[in-house]
Amino acid sequence: MRPDEHRWLKFSALFYALGLALHTADHFRRGLDASTSQVLIVGNISTALGITVAVMVIVGYRHAPFLAAVTGFPVAFGVAAVHLLPKWSAFSDTFVNAHNTGVTALSWSVVLIEIAGALAMGIAGLAVVREDRAPLVPTR
Repeated sequence: MRPDEHRWLKFSALFYALGLALHTADHFRRGLDASTSQVLIVGNISTALGITVAVMVIVGYRHAPFLAAVTGFPVAFGVAAVHLLPKWSAFSDTFVNAHNTGVTALSWSVVLIEIAGALAMGIAGLAVVREDRAPLVPTR
């Protein structure tokens, strides 16, 4: 792994962790009763997984790029599905037309930061994995 790739992967993991922490704090601000138990359970699993992968990236665990690639994309799409789509199931905590649930501009901001961070971490992880698996080109 080249140093610049490692730097971007660490930066994206830190950016994701910031968004995750702010989004979690916003859930507490809104009140845990504003979300269904299904959203809270899946959110706690996603948070535990996200913290674990971000820490592995930051400390330089050798399989961290792969883990970032396989978790970043699903977390980004999952958080987007839960919060950005209109109500679609018990796994929905939609911000669309949210009334009396405490959703503010801050809520929108932090969830978008988390989604962007998770997506960036997935992209950076994938780039490192692809670079590490690229065949060496002989030089003359």
